Amino acid sequence: MGNWRRICTNWATSPSELGKTFCLHQNKHGKEIGAKPWCWGGRNRGFLVQGSNGEFPFLASNERLEVVSCARQAMPKDKLLLAGSGCESTQATVEMTVSMAQVGADAALVVTPSYYRGRMSSAALIHHYTKVADHSPIPVVLYSVPANTGLDLPVDAVVTLSQHPNIVGIKDSGGDVTRIGLMVHKTRRQDFQVLAGSAGFLLASYAVGAVGGVCALANVLGAQVCQLERLCLTGQWEDAQKLQLRLIEPNTAVYQCRIPQALLTGPDSQVTRRFGIPGLKKTMEWFGYYGGPCRAPLQELSPAEEEALRLAFTNNGWL
Repeated sequence: MGNWRRICTNWATSPSELGKTFCLHQNKHGKEIGAKPWCWGGRNRGFLVQGSNGEFPFLASNERLEVVSCARQAMPKDKLLLAGSGCESTQATVEMTVSMAQVGADAALVVTPSYYRGRMSSAALIHHYTKVADHSPIPVVLYSVPANTGLDLPVDAVVTLSQHPNIVGIKDSGGDVTRIGLMVHKTRRQDFQVLAGSAGFLLASYAVGAVGGVCALANVLGAQVCQLERLCLTGQWEDAQKLQLRLIEPNTAVYQCRIPQALLTGPDSQVTRRFGIPGLKKTMEWFGYYGGPCRAPLQELSPAEEEALRLAFTNNGWL
């Protein structure tokens, strides 16, 4: 199976430009990131495409495959490619997973089906993921992102699914560190990897036993995210805490996530937690990368939002 320990960049793509232009931009972006010392030095294990930052709900099936194919061509050859293959039905997810493997994916990230979330019991989700894993030619990584789906993949389902030989881990983006620690504890006898789904709680996740992270913030602060990982793994917790605190506000600005009300202490937090993909793409441009336009109905940031986003980075010394 692929080893997803360490940091994986949650790649923001530009699906509005699919075709030759898209592949040219992806090739350029992949080479730019791949050339960074933090990437080729071994701390960045690979890339995720068609995750939440890939705008996959807005893409047709053939477009999703084109994104994976172009990303595979653009990536450094020694990096693993994790591709989001989740669909609403089990059959569609199986077909998408097989197709993504054929165009170069090393593993499949499968988000929870959620349109009928009221009927997505542990039994239903276990059945869904088991069928996908049974038919997948590549390893499967579970994906729980309740901010987008309104559904947490239940811990008891994760524990059961961790015993499947072709289910190798979970990307948990909910931000509940107690839950992450519980999954680590209950799957410790399995060959199963628990990954933090955001740089905002990366330190806390490492502290309770997570083995890595899939982080959108690594698109722009890749060296810093990988430095945080190194500090955690070498037990330099005081320095890790200082760095983590400087990453929380920028991460909140570009990451669409649920945040406990008690943590929303200022007007910036109230605004920036909603910037999501448009905010990430704008920030990529500030750091010299290509963010590109969002696909409708996502809209670009307003001038006021852009200013609030910039403050989240300048106030922490990143711009």
